[in-house]
Amino acid sequence: MKRKGTAAYIAKKLFGFVLTLFLVSLLIFWLEHLSNVDPVAVILGGKRASAETVAALREKFGIDRPLWQQYADWILGMLRGDLGIDFRYQQPVWTLIAPRLGVTLPLIAMASLITLAVSIPVGVLCALKQGSAADTGLSAFCLAAVSCPGFFVSMIAIAVLSKTAPSIRFTGSFSGISGAFERLFIPAVCIALGMIALGARVIRSKMITELDSDYVLFARAGGIPERKVVFGKALKSCIIPYASVMSIQIGSLLVGAVTVEEVFSLQGVGSLLISSIQGSNYPVTQAITMLTVFFFLLLTTAVDIVIAAVDPRVGKEGGSLD
Repeated sequence: MKRKGTAAYIAKKLFGFVLTLFLVSLLIFWLEHLSNVDPVAVILGGKRASAETVAALREKFGIDRPLWQQYADWILGMLRGDLGIDFRYQQPVWTLIAPRLGVTLPLIAMASLITLAVSIPVGVLCALKQGSAADTGLSAFCLAAVSCPGFFVSMIAIAVLSKTAPSIRFTGSFSGISGAFERLFIPAVCIALGMIALGARVIRSKMITELDSDYVLFARAGGIPERKVVFGKALKSCIIPYASVMSIQIGSLLVGAVTVEEVFSLQGVGSLLISSIQGSNYPVTQAITMLTVFFFLLLTTAVDIVIAAVDPRVGKEGGSLD
C-alpha cells in the first residue's frame, strides 16, 4: 500500500510537471506576442526594405503563419532541441546561449555550494543558542538578508570592496578555475545571501522542534553524546524540509543571477536575456525564459520525488513533512 501511495504521488508530480510546463509555454508565447514591435523591423535593424524582402523575411522566420502554428513550430522545435533563430544575428539561438552558460552555471553552482556550506551551520548554531545574543544577532541578520534583493546587495558589495579591497576585479573576462573563482565568488555570495538566510531560518525552526522531541530526550537520557544527538538524529530530521525549500530557491537562482550579472558586468545568460528584452529579440527571450522554467520545475519535481521515495509519509494522502 505504501508503494502504491508513493507511486501515485510521483505520477501526480510528473503530470503536474508536464501540465505546468505546457501552460507556462502558452503564457510565455502569448506575452511575447503582445508587443506592438514588428519582428521584421527588429530583423532589419531599422533599415528600409522592399515589400518583397519583408515578405521573404516573414516567410523565412515563419512569422507569416497563424499564431497557433507559430506556437506549434516553436514548442515542437524546443522538444527537438531547436531553440529557433535569433532575429538580431540571424543564427541559432543555442549558439548565443551556450557560450554564456560557462559563466552562469559556475555562478549558480558556486552560490548553491556557499548556501549549503553556511546556512546549515548557522541554523544549527541559532537553534542550540536559542534566545542568546548570538541567536538574536544572527536571526536579525537573516531577516535583513532575506529582505534585500540581490542587485542591492551587489551594489553595496562593490561600493564597500572598492574602498577596502581595490585589488579585487569586478569587470573583465576570466579564464581557468582560479580566474573563475576570483571573478565569480563575490557575485555568488551576493546571490546566495538571501538563500543562506532563508535556509538558516528553516534549519533553526525545525531543529528547535526536534531538540524538544521525545526521541531526543530519550537519546540524551541514554547517554548518547550531544554531538551525535544533534548531528546524527535531530539534524537528519531537518534535511527533508530544508531540501524542499532549497530546491525552490536554487531553481530560481537564474532569475536572481540576471540582475547580479548586470551589476558585475558578467557576460552570462542573464545579461543576454536583458539585452534580448531591450532589443525585442523574442526568440532569445522565449528560449531563455522557457529553459529557466524547465530547469526550475525539473529540480523541484526531482527533489519532491526523491523525498517521497525516502519518506513514505509524503506519498500518503495529506502527508506532511512536519
